[in-house]
Amino acid sequence: MTKSRVAAVDVGNDSIKAIFGELEYELNIPNIVARDTEDRPVIGIEELDDKNPLDGIHIKVHSPALKENNVIYRVGNLATKSNNATELDPGSSKSEEDQTLIMLFTTLALDAVKQESFPKTKNVIDASYTLGTGLPLREVKEGKDAGYRSKLVGSVHQVEFLVTPKYQGLKVNIKFNDVKVYPEGFAAYINLVMDNNLKIINKDLIDKRILIQDIGGLSTDIAVIKNRNVDDDKAQGFNLGVSESLETIREEIRTKHGVELDSRRDVVEIITRKNDRNHIMVKGSRTSVHDITDRILLDLAKKQYRLLRNVWQKNSQTEICYFVGGGAHVLKDYLKTLNNNLDGYNIEFFEDDKESIWMMANAYYKLITDFVRKTEKPKAVPVKS
Repeated sequence: MTKSRVAAVDVGNDSIKAIFGELEYELNIPNIVARDTEDRPVIGIEELDDKNPLDGIHIKVHSPALKENNVIYRVGNLATKSNNATELDPGSSKSEEDQTLIMLFTTLALDAVKQESFPKTKNVIDASYTLGTGLPLREVKEGKDAGYRSKLVGSVHQVEFLVTPKYQGLKVNIKFNDVKVYPEGFAAYINLVMDNNLKIINKDLIDKRILIQDIGGLSTDIAVIKNRNVDDDKAQGFNLGVSESLETIREEIRTKHGVELDSRRDVVEIITRKNDRNHIMVKGSRTSVHDITDRILLDLAKKQYRLLRNVWQKNSQTEICYFVGGGAHVLKDYLKTLNNNLDGYNIEFFEDDKESIWMMANAYYKLITDFVRKTEKPKAVPVKS
């Protein structure tokens, strides 16, 4: 029997963040796919195998969980170069989109090909995973977590690597030993107060009344924490994320400056990088796009601040709100300025960008490893004769 490997996967709208095994491997792949044909042009197989597999993910995916089966895709960096690249649309449900599953299976297959512990027959690898992942609070409250889990468990999902560096011709059969789907707001709380062994590391926070505003690409979750639990009745999910604003910035840059950016991720890079922030190159000249980014992101920050104000008013004894997620990283400066000029709530951000962006994946890892520890049978103690 194949030993199951632990995987914690955050299928974020911007990118997939995944942690495997005993923290020895992690992956971050842009959440972009593009339909493709079986053969894509490459210059010689030798040159292909010198390249990074993550820059040339070209696959066919077979799974009974997919609405459209046996389709060939470019994924991640390779997909950004396609005219038909797709990113998740505002208003869509993460649990019901084929793209969520394609990204999940691809990420697991990229880990599986590196593992010697999985059995391999000719070019087919049989991989087994115990998965910790999550869905927006709104979808969990609607009961979509059960349907999402049932799509994964009990079936075999296959990823076939086509013209992919180093992995061309390999097929990975993915089975799930177990799947845990956590609400994203609760996961953020776990990550704030507990270490990898679920021991409390933040005693100051453990008994406080906390809000956690998780700003994603397609949605925003505000978890209300009291008595060390998420208050399910008061926790709220909203169809407001950063994707639409990033798309608007991308479109305005194209219209005003004639510069075509490959994806929303390029926009995030422009507005968050340390040097030359809010600048692009136009015909070789460094050009500011501050006027575009400031106007659009400030408008979004005002909407996010309004959500905070409304939820705080209904939970007046709240002591602090933590902003987390990739969207919080993008809007941090705007939200801080608004708060200083307006209500002056006690709000916190993670100054470490990676900590904020990887918060969900880290939380799923803590939760799924704890689940595995509790469910694994204790080893039998030999009886002395």
